[in-house]
Amino acid sequence: PRPADAEVTGDAAKWIETFTGGKQPAKGKIALDLPEIAENGNTVPLSINIESPMTADAYVKDVLIIADGNPNAGVATLSFTALSGKAEASIRIRLATTQNVIAVAKMSDGSLFMEQKTVKVTIGGCGG
Repeated sequence: PRPADAEVTGDAAKWIETFTGGKQPAKGKIALDLPEIAENGNTVPLSINIESPMTADAYVKDVLIIADGNPNAGVATLSFTALSGKAEASIRIRLATTQNVIAVAKMSDGSLFMEQKTVKVTIGGCGG
């Protein structure tokens, strides 16, 4: 069985509320690839893939990446267009401590999707 997702609170919740306009994102469509354990929080690889046809009528507009345990929860905002072809990206992020990494995708039709994954950090990347 899959563990229950933790409730998003604090700075992370404010980032998500601003990004979504207060709407509740649905689960699904986002594949979030992160290590379960990050030896060093200074450089944690993150890959994201959002399921979308990426046509003029249906595409991913923006993706918000949040790290709920960082001093500033907002990590990155990725923007796409129908011409992007695919809604995927690979980046490296910095994590201060063990925490949830959350991705919220905003689609061209206004629908929202969210996924999160917990990453255990052994050496913090934000001065910790």
